[in-house]
Amino acid sequence: MSDSHGMSAQVEKIIRANEGADIFLHLGDGEREIAAMRMKFPDIDLRNVCGNCDWGSGIPKSIIVEAMDKKFFCTHGHAYRVKDGVEPLVFAAKENGCCAALFGHTHERFIGAEEGIDIMNPGSCSCPRDGNKPSYGFIDVTDAGVFMNIIDVGY
Repeated sequence: MSDSHGMSAQVEKIIRANEGADIFLHLGDGEREIAAMRMKFPDIDLRNVCGNCDWGSGIPKSIIVEAMDKKFFCTHGHAYRVKDGVEPLVFAAKENGCCAALFGHTHERFIGAEEGIDIMNPGSCSCPRDGNKPSYGFIDVTDAGVFMNIIDVGY
């Protein structure tokens, strides 16, 4: 999920709808909500990166998350200028030996691939800018491969 911008209820909906998930990722602009969810759900694995609106944050702008034998490059995207294209993001994922790059920042859903790297932006779980409903991504890592979907949250 990404870009919750103060809407803790949206983040909580996503967590409750996916209680069996191994890892929850927040791709920035939601540090306060994530802190609240960590207190509310202390037993889940919840990871996040710093977004451009997470002012004064000490969390990293990017992380690498491993699931099974796959590595995912996770970032908000502002430091990689994703509004101008995904090339720097793809380069960073390749350089770090990742199979996929996950980002937010644009508030627009996207699933694609470039240079052998799967790419996903789950959109915004609170305030989308692409005419769609609020959304989040679901990634299933299996022996058969990596499968990515975007799911509506609603309000």
